[in-house]
Amino acid sequence: MSKRIVVDPVTRIEGHLRVDCEVDGGEVSKAWSSGQMWRGIETILQGRDPREAWLFTQRFCGVCTTVHALASVRAVENAVQVEVPVNAQYIRNLILCAHAMHDHIVHFFHLSALDWVDVVSALQADPKATARLAQSLSPWHRNSVQEFTAVKEKLATFVEKGQLGIFAGGYWGHDAMKLPPEVNLMAVSHYLQALEYQRTVNKINAILGGKTPNIQNLAVGGVSNPINLDSPSAINMNVLYRIKDLLDEMHAFVEHVYLTDVCAIGAMYPDWLGYGAGVTNYLAVPDLPLDSHMSEYDLPGGTIMNADFSTHRAIKRLNDPYFEGNVTESIARAWYEGDWERHPYDEETIPQYTDFQDDGKYSWIKAPRFQDNVMQVGPLAQILVGYAQKHPLTVKWLTRAIDTASAVAGIQVQPSMLHSTLGRHLARAVRAAMICELSQKHWKLLVDNIASGDVATFNEPEFRGEQIGFGCHEAPRGTLSHFVVIRDGKIANYQAVVPSTWNAGPRDSKDRPGPYEASLMGNPVADPERPLEVLRTIHSFDPCIACAVHTLDIEGKELGRVKAL
Repeated sequence: MSKRIVVDPVTRIEGHLRVDCEVDGGEVSKAWSSGQMWRGIETILQGRDPREAWLFTQRFCGVCTTVHALASVRAVENAVQVEVPVNAQYIRNLILCAHAMHDHIVHFFHLSALDWVDVVSALQADPKATARLAQSLSPWHRNSVQEFTAVKEKLATFVEKGQLGIFAGGYWGHDAMKLPPEVNLMAVSHYLQALEYQRTVNKINAILGGKTPNIQNLAVGGVSNPINLDSPSAINMNVLYRIKDLLDEMHAFVEHVYLTDVCAIGAMYPDWLGYGAGVTNYLAVPDLPLDSHMSEYDLPGGTIMNADFSTHRAIKRLNDPYFEGNVTESIARAWYEGDWERHPYDEETIPQYTDFQDDGKYSWIKAPRFQDNVMQVGPLAQILVGYAQKHPLTVKWLTRAIDTASAVAGIQVQPSMLHSTLGRHLARAVRAAMICELSQKHWKLLVDNIASGDVATFNEPEFRGEQIGFGCHEAPRGTLSHFVVIRDGKIANYQAVVPSTWNAGPRDSKDRPGPYEASLMGNPVADPERPLEVLRTIHSFDPCIACAVHTLDIEGKELGRVKAL
């Protein structure tokens, strides 16, 4: 007999997500993914100056700030056909890289690791044995007996006082938790270290962006950062070498802690390489532009259909018509007026709420489609697209990650196993390592270009008549795109098709489930009262529902209250 599970809200994510599952015979037989708040910023933007849009859109979310700012200025720049100086591209790229490193570290250690790591079990670990294990995996300088002993003592104090703090509310002792105590202690120690390093990398965005979150340095046509090597208030060599030091710190942590931990922990759950595939159509866009013409990139983009690399088709630039012409959104199961599927340029944003209807409308999130296909976006999509293209950096880091995981697991991990819950985690760690390496490359490109005498960072845009355009960015959670229609210098229509809309979207008019929903099919659930396994698969996408749905009360009134149990 089937049992209905409702997880509402799903925690350790940004925003309000509800997941309903029917469990039959110990596994999920049907699922619904539902965004529980309306995103209305598109309506707020109508009639505004397009040059202001990025300031609003980066407030879709408290986490995904820079990504929306970047996609927004790219959309307007595409519409007005303004060229961005190469210095501005490199400065934007450094912000992009810093944000991605921060986001990927926080996702694994602080938002999803506790689905796999039993914190309380770490109290049974031997710090000496933990140090031997950790040192066998990487040369990280903080993998010491002293460090692990101090963490164990700190954790024991929390438990004795009954004050687990950030570790409260976990499914400790759950039958699905399989890690040995020493691995748990290692992971808890690195969890605490990651709190330091996510702060470290965020300093780059504060230096270049003026503040974080919600950077202040972007502009349609470039950036507002002045470059003057003789001025203490502009970008100078002291500022640049401060950024370089921070990048070096992050490279070491990502390579020797983050990537290693994902490989080691994942290798001890080999059965989870068989769960969570869901939709195996993949979409990614290129990023990290190398020139002012946006013709060359350091991160690959493209599509793959049905997990078949032979179907791979590259997306070669951020303004590629292959992308622009093939994106639509369906509201067949979303709480908006009508039952249409349209291109974003032609969409409306008119809310029309009903109750949650299993066979009707049940979400504020729309359902994006690409050439009428359901697509999965995210680091897994980009890594698979890069692997299909034989992108050198993708092949390098993916090979290293697979070799490490295979050695720990005692089995040969194959690229085909990446179509899974654990595959998404591995791909995200690989992408973080790639971005660490590329951030140092783009730092040097910026320094070398300044040394050549070029200090330009901005070109003035021009607005006239009707101008339409779109801007893309391969954000930490996947393909992000903003579409804008401008008439006489004012925004007539604005739509954002974001990663968590692609992945968290509901069924469409053909009753095809979205990636979250499809990924849960066949997912094991040992205890319906403690649905840890459901969270494992959903968290592997790094949900950010605030970007897919949003609400605002300009009077500042309370709109709802959530109690964490």
